[in-house]
Amino acid sequence: MTDSAAVVPGLRLPGLSVEELTLTVPVDRGYGKPLGTSGTGQQPATLEVFARILGRKDSTKPYLLYLQGGPGHEAFRATQSSPGWIERALKDFRIVMLDQRGTGRSTPVGWVDGRITGLPAGLDAADPEAVAGYLTHLRADSIIADAEDVRRALGVEQWSVLGQSFGGFCTLRYLSEHPEVIREALFTGGLPAVGGHPREVYAATWQQMIAKSRAFTARYPRAAVKLQELSSRAASGLELPDGTFATVDHVRLLGHFLGASGGAERLAYLLEGDIDTAAFRYDFAAAMPFSGRNPLYAVVHESCWADGVVTDWAAEAAMPEAVRTDPTLLAGEHMTPAVFSTGPLAVWKDIAERVAACRWPKLWDAEQLRRAEVPAAAAVYFEDAYVPQQYSLATASLLPRMRPWVTNEYEHNGLSASSGAVLDRLLKLTRDEI
Repeated sequence: MTDSAAVVPGLRLPGLSVEELTLTVPVDRGYGKPLGTSGTGQQPATLEVFARILGRKDSTKPYLLYLQGGPGHEAFRATQSSPGWIERALKDFRIVMLDQRGTGRSTPVGWVDGRITGLPAGLDAADPEAVAGYLTHLRADSIIADAEDVRRALGVEQWSVLGQSFGGFCTLRYLSEHPEVIREALFTGGLPAVGGHPREVYAATWQQMIAKSRAFTARYPRAAVKLQELSSRAASGLELPDGTFATVDHVRLLGHFLGASGGAERLAYLLEGDIDTAAFRYDFAAAMPFSGRNPLYAVVHESCWADGVVTDWAAEAAMPEAVRTDPTLLAGEHMTPAVFSTGPLAVWKDIAERVAACRWPKLWDAEQLRRAEVPAAAAVYFEDAYVPQQYSLATASLLPRMRPWVTNEYEHNGLSASSGAVLDRLLKLTRDEI
């Protein structure tokens, strides 16, 4: 941390105490590539990291750090109609909602008014190599270094950590680096594979998506017909309101609906629409998981799995031939180069190519994890579209005090879909109450 910071009152929410903390931290935490800024005598590049702290009025309860899924998404914004897990967490904790670097109010990276924003001063935004180099500083390793600065700024020796999806990948990094500061570690939506190559993981998620796709079209036969028509139209170019000419890969990405509770029904409703109506075109554009609103989600997505390897478009390389030839077999979080060929993400194409060619440092140390004597529990969803349960369980077995809970009652979004039941069960598991 480069300067002192104070906790200040935040946005007013009924029934809650809301505080905010903003820190100035170094961009370079020692894990990414050299920034490549020009000039001499410059001060080290910095960025801002923002956290919002939620609690009951006058609460002195311990802190729970919440790490958002993604990568590339800001922390959840609580409202009066927040998911039940927020209410459950507030019974035991004050919640620290950390905007991971590059997102939300933590020096967000984006494309605004014809330029890339959120980069350090002096870095050439027109140089794809320089921008890609900066993005190497936005991974789980640097995010956890920021979290440590937030913890120290709050003046606490230990806190609990809850990671959803990519947030769980960050939580595992935390256990690998600083287990002594974690009171209990909670994972929802799986644990990452330690070692190996992302191609292996994506090969497994493709098989899961094939099964989900077939179950979907068996239940909704008319949707299968529409997917074939939509794919055929996209093969010759299907313009969407945001300027994207949807490709077959864009159509395939509609499968991300199948990774969430209620998603199959939402996809079936979408596919009822007439392709040549404004309503359908707008809904199709809004349905894309990878978009210009959160470009990091697309550009650095595969890097979240990269444990000392080059990703090299791993999802594309692992795609089965059956998926390539059958438009009714859909994708989940399977990024391909075609997504950067058109629309708001096209400006990131050359950067994404360089990110895909980057050799990433190790994220997780298996031996360190075996020594992490921290109470932990994980909700492992048996049919998870994004994080294969076999890899989650293999990683869970490294942690000596981990209690995994394998269930097919929920999809990947079980934390938010369960009205607090998932979080409640995990807390009871870490406390030996069940």
